[in-house]
Formats: sequence, structure tokens, C-alpha cells
Amino acid sequence: MKKLFAIPTIGKQLCTHFGHCQEFAIVETEDQKINNIEYHTPPVHQPGTYPRFLADKGVSTIISGGMGMKAQEIFAQNNIEVFMGINSENPEKLVEQYLSDQLKSGENLCDH
Repeated sequence: MKKLFAIPTIGKQLCTHFGHCQEFAIVETEDQKINNIEYHTPPVHQPGTYPRFLADKGVSTIISGGMGMKAQEIFAQNNIEVFMGINSENPEKLVEQYLSDQLKSGENLCDH
């Protein structure tokens, strides 16, 4: 089964604040293996634009350091799983941790 992950990044590393990223790494997996990683520049940031952008791409899981309540609400409305409180790391390693049940959500690193 194919699954798409989105990870907000700066310099190809997880950006701890979802709304401040330069790009999103979109990681495609199938049968618990990474098939492809692409980097996408998001639209101009306004509340709600990033979650809608990722939902339109078919993303099913977000891995982030932290995000505001509006983003969390939109992801929940679109049945998109969110892992927060994750520290900076490269997207491939984060998805590998998820696939091996080693990725654990923590405290939201965003204060709004």
C-alpha cells in the first residue's frame, strides 16, 4: 500500500516550526519501504494554506516539530495523521523511524 508523508524542511532537515519551512519533503512509501522523496516549495504562508496544500497532494501523515491549532484542526478534518514534537533530522531517517515504529510524538514545539 502506498503512503505519502510530508515533512517541513529547511536545508533538507526537519524544520521544527511547520509554518516556517522552506520546502516540504514528500516521501512516498510502499510496503514499508521508501520509494521516492521529492521537495516541494509551498504556497505563500497564510493560516490554513499549508495543510490544504498537503491534503491536495494526498499526504496521509505529517512529521513536524510543532504547529499551530488551525493546522492541527485542518489535518484532523482531512484524516491526516500528525506526529509533533519531533527534533530536526533528515526526512528519510524520520520516515524510516516511523516505518519501524520508532518515531514517537512529543510536546508541540510551537507556541501558538
